[in-house]
Amino acid sequence: MPETGPLTRSMDKQLEKLFAMMAEMKAGQAGLDEKMEAGQEEMRVAQAGLEQKIEAGQEEMRYGQERMEKEQEEMKGLIDEVKGEVQRKIDEVEEKVQMKIEDVKSEVKGKFEEVEHKVQGKIEEVDHKVQGKIGDIEEAQ
Repeated sequence: MPETGPLTRSMDKQLEKLFAMMAEMKAGQAGLDEKMEAGQEEMRVAQAGLEQKIEAGQEEMRYGQERMEKEQEEMKGLIDEVKGEVQRKIDEVEEKVQMKIEDVKSEVKGKFEEVEHKVQGKIEEVDHKVQGKIGDIEEAQ
């Protein structure tokens, strides 16, 4: 090999250093790329986990909504049932009250007729006595 000058040797050393630095940078870049890929993979895994949790939460909410709607329907059924029972009781009480009113009316009518009969009897009795007194007075004259 021909002998090169000190300037060339210095440049060669500088180039060797430059190539060494470039090799180090390339190795460092590869390490960063690996770390970046690992970080992205972690993020994908975490995102998938979050999506599963979100889906599970949404499913739980749908189930809760369905259960609440079912319970509301059951409650409406119970309310309708209670309303029907209350109306039956009201009708039953009204019927009993109406029957009692009819009984009382009948009893009052019977008492009126009884009193009317007694009054009529007293009127006839008084009329008979008055007629007797009138007859006595007419005979005495």
